[in-house]
Amino acid sequence: MAFGDLLELVGSTGRFQILHVILLCIPVLMMASHNLLQNFVAAVPRHYCSAHTNLSQSHLSPEETLLITVPLDPTGKPQRCKRYVVPQWHLLAKNGTFSSGEQGDTKDGADADLQECADGWSYNMTEMSSTIISDWHLVCDMRSLKQMGQTVYMGGVLVGALIFGGLSDRYGRRILLLISNLLMAVAGTCAAFSTSFPLFCLFRFGCGMALSGLGLNTFSLIVEWIPTRVRTVVGTITGYCYTMGQLLLAVIAYFIRDWRWLTLAVSLPFYVFFLTSWWFHESPRWLVLSNQSEKAIKNLKSVAKFNGRHEEGEKINIKMLQESMKKEVSCSQGSYSALDLFRTPTMRTMTICLSAIWLSTSFAYYGLAMDLQKFGVDIYLMQVIFGAVDIPAKVVITVSMSFLGRRPSQCGALIVAGVTILINLLVPYDKQTLRTCLAVLGKGCLAASFNCCFLYSGELYPTIIRQNGMGWVSMMARIGSMVAPMVLLTGEYLPWLPGLIYGGAPILTGVAVIFLPETLGSPLPDTIQDVEDRGPGRSSKMPPKEAIVLQDTQSTLLKPAV
Repeated sequence: MAFGDLLELVGSTGRFQILHVILLCIPVLMMASHNLLQNFVAAVPRHYCSAHTNLSQSHLSPEETLLITVPLDPTGKPQRCKRYVVPQWHLLAKNGTFSSGEQGDTKDGADADLQECADGWSYNMTEMSSTIISDWHLVCDMRSLKQMGQTVYMGGVLVGALIFGGLSDRYGRRILLLISNLLMAVAGTCAAFSTSFPLFCLFRFGCGMALSGLGLNTFSLIVEWIPTRVRTVVGTITGYCYTMGQLLLAVIAYFIRDWRWLTLAVSLPFYVFFLTSWWFHESPRWLVLSNQSEKAIKNLKSVAKFNGRHEEGEKINIKMLQESMKKEVSCSQGSYSALDLFRTPTMRTMTICLSAIWLSTSFAYYGLAMDLQKFGVDIYLMQVIFGAVDIPAKVVITVSMSFLGRRPSQCGALIVAGVTILINLLVPYDKQTLRTCLAVLGKGCLAASFNCCFLYSGELYPTIIRQNGMGWVSMMARIGSMVAPMVLLTGEYLPWLPGLIYGGAPILTGVAVIFLPETLGSPLPDTIQDVEDRGPGRSSKMPPKEAIVLQDTQSTLLKPAV
């Protein structure tokens, strides 16, 4: 008897499993909100230097004050980081409002001396009531701190993956899920009430750590409590929950324009999720592997009773449980580390290629998704469009992987994404519709690449080291998401350079995909030797008896990109 048969015995897709999946999927909606929160809380409002202090008592209108204080840039808009050393009163005369009693510099405004914003900045807050940019003046010489904030958050996601992944294997999924929910709630609340930018970054780092803990343990509990035959459907539903969360963020941000209240709004629900998490049952698979078979039996019997299968649950005993977990227990007895991913030639080539694919996908994905203002379109609309494009993208890539194979699908998604980003560099800024369409196509291809990454990597790595392999490539993705915001800073010197880097990286790694073997219709490798025997560029047809194992792995690894 396999472990899946035990799950069928206690209720398969009964009331417990349905309620279990629903309660675990709801927080996934809010995970997207924290991932992309920076688009709204760090939106840069139109700004310019504040007027000279001696103008505070003048009877000039705001427009007139701006005219004599701030020079215009080549596009005819007020410069953001410069003002005249002295007010240019003569410009009022040209505007027809000069008073004979007013005196000042008679230079032409274009030739007047300029200085930094000595008296601070004035902000046009027509779209937002406040952002961290306006509150802490993260503009001009401090503008790089905006990107630093997102990098710190992604650093938290990376550290959280390293810490919570190991703790989850040691102490269990349920307790780490509880801790992660509480950490997200507390850190998010503290971020909303931060009194300085360093404190904000510190608490956002905590939110990033919590997000990793939530993602890892949510999906583990989902797939370890449902039978194999429905995992593909449940895995797809969970992935679309993250997609819908992107749309939900746009709605919440549209109605809450203050960054503190917005941060609080997406954090408070996690207090409720913390309370509901107490109801979850620990994974029986983990309990058996942790030598807690008695507790695993107790949980299985409790689920059977909840599903109205009390008599069937009473039949479960230690012998039956250990027999169903024989393969998993034998695989867990070996000792493997990340070093084994590089020891042999084929494993080394495979790991290097997959690392590049994950890093570039995440790098370009967050490079596009975290800078919505550059498209010149309403950021709320852009968030909706960027979120909605994931829906057809995931459908197309799933069909492509099933008929064309994993390798051409992965290669095509990356290269098309890179090409669209590069083409966008050639489109004039005033062609907003075309620029937006190309960006949406690129983002959709990168979302599809993420889906392919999860499945393809899981099929390439052998069973005995699959978790180590997935953990390694996931870490590379986090590094890519950390670096992505910082690349935007190069645009201050060469405006086209960020787009070139974001577009070039996926194209290069798309070419690297050809060094990976095709896995469509191939058996899952169990050992490193299986991988070496197959070698790069080879595949073999899957025996019918392994079809269910492959389907199980696909649905387990098909998680949303967070």
